[in-house]
Amino acid sequence: MAVPAKDKFTKQEKSWILYDWANSVYATNIMAAIFPIYFTAVCGGDTAGIQWWGYGTSLATLIVAVLAPILGSLGDYKGMKKKFFTFFMAVGVLCTLIMAIFDNWQMLLVGYILSYIGFAGSCLFYDSFLTDVTTRERMDKVSAWGYAMGYIGGSTIPFLISIGILLVMGMDNPTAVKIVVVLTSVWWGLFSIPMLRNVDQKYYLEGRPERMVSAAFSNVAHTLRDIVKNKGLFCYVIAYFCYIDGVGTVIHMSTSYGSTLGLDTVGMILALLVTQIVAMPCSILFGRLAKKLGAVRMIGIAIAIYFLICVVGFYMGYIIEVDESAVGTAQVLFWMMAFLVGTVQGGIQALSRSYFSRLVPPDKSNEYFGFFDIFGKFATVVGPFLVAAVTGLTGRSSFGILSLLVLFAVGGLILFLGRSQLKASEEAAEAARKAAERS
Repeated sequence: MAVPAKDKFTKQEKSWILYDWANSVYATNIMAAIFPIYFTAVCGGDTAGIQWWGYGTSLATLIVAVLAPILGSLGDYKGMKKKFFTFFMAVGVLCTLIMAIFDNWQMLLVGYILSYIGFAGSCLFYDSFLTDVTTRERMDKVSAWGYAMGYIGGSTIPFLISIGILLVMGMDNPTAVKIVVVLTSVWWGLFSIPMLRNVDQKYYLEGRPERMVSAAFSNVAHTLRDIVKNKGLFCYVIAYFCYIDGVGTVIHMSTSYGSTLGLDTVGMILALLVTQIVAMPCSILFGRLAKKLGAVRMIGIAIAIYFLICVVGFYMGYIIEVDESAVGTAQVLFWMMAFLVGTVQGGIQALSRSYFSRLVPPDKSNEYFGFFDIFGKFATVVGPFLVAAVTGLTGRSSFGILSLLVLFAVGGLILFLGRSQLKASEEAAEAARKAAERS
C-alpha cells in the first residue's frame, strides 16, 4: 500500500472515494426522488403503485440481507472480492439501463429489483475494500470523503441535471424519465472505472475454489460466534442497529410526514436538495473532527443532534395539530430540520463504516461487513413500525416522530457504557492488522 505524502490521497484512496460519487446517483434518482413517482404513475397513480414499490424494495432488500454473510465470506478469499464487486456493479448498471426500455410496470419492477440487488451488493464489497485501500489512521477521513463526494456527485450534480431535463421536456413526459434513467446508468458505470482499475484486495484468505462455498457457510457461523464473543464489537453492532434505525427512519419518512401535515411538495423537494448540499462539507468536517476527538465521540455528537431533529420534528407536527393555520411556521421548521439532518447524516454514516473497519480483522473484513450490511438493511424496520404504532395509539403523527428518541437514546447509551470494550476490540484488530502486514 502506497504511503500518502502528508494529507494527499493515494490513487487507491481516490479511486475508492470516486465510487461513492458514481453510485449515489442511483440512490437519488431511482430509489428516492424521480423513478418512484414515475413507477406509481405507470401503475395508474393509485395505491397499487405504492404497494408494489414497497413489495419490490422489501424483496430486494431481503435478498441482499440474507445473502450478505455468505457473499461476504466468499469475498474474503483471494481474488474474490474484486470479482463479486464487479459482478454486482455490472448487474446494477445494466439492469438500470434496461429499465429505460420497458413501459409496463411489471418489467419496470423486475428491473428495479435486479438493479437494487446490484447496487446493494456492490456497496457491500465496496465498503469492505476500505481496509484494503488505506491505513487505520486514515479510515475516518477516507470514509468521510467517500460520503461527501457521493452527496455532491451522485446526489446533487446529476440530480440537478435530471430536474432540468424534466422541466424542459415536461414532468409527466415518459421520454424525459427514460433519459434520466439512462443518465443514471451511464454516470454510475463511467465513474466506476477508476475503482475497477486501481483498487485491489490486499488482505485475503487462501483457499481452493472447490472448497470455498462449503467453507463460507462454516465461516459465517464462526464469524457470528466471534462477534458475540468480542464484547466491544458486539456492543458496537447493537448500538449501530439502534441509532442507524433512527437515522434511516428520518431519511425515509421525513417527506411522508411532511405530506401528512400538508406541507408544500415543492418546498420539501428543495429542502431535500439543501440536505444533500449541506451534507457534503459536513461529512468532511466530521472526518477531520474524528481525528481530533475520536470517532465514537463524534458519533455520540451526531446522535445528540438527531435528538434535536426529532424534537423539532415533533414540534413541527404538534403546532399544526393544535392550530392548522400554523403551516407556514411548520414549513420553516421543516427547512430547519432538513438543514440539521444534512449536518450529521453523512458524518454518522461515514464514521460508522470506518469505525467498524477498525474493529474487525483485516483478512476477514468482507465477511464481517456482510453482517454489518445485515444490520444496515434490517435496521429500518423497528423505527417505521414504532412511528406507525405510536401514531395509531395516540392519533398524532407528531408523537410517532418523538418516539424515535428511544432508538437514539438506546444506541447512544450502549456506546457510552461500552467505551472500554470498544477500545480493547480496536487494539486487538490493529494488532491483527500489523501481524498480517508482517507475514
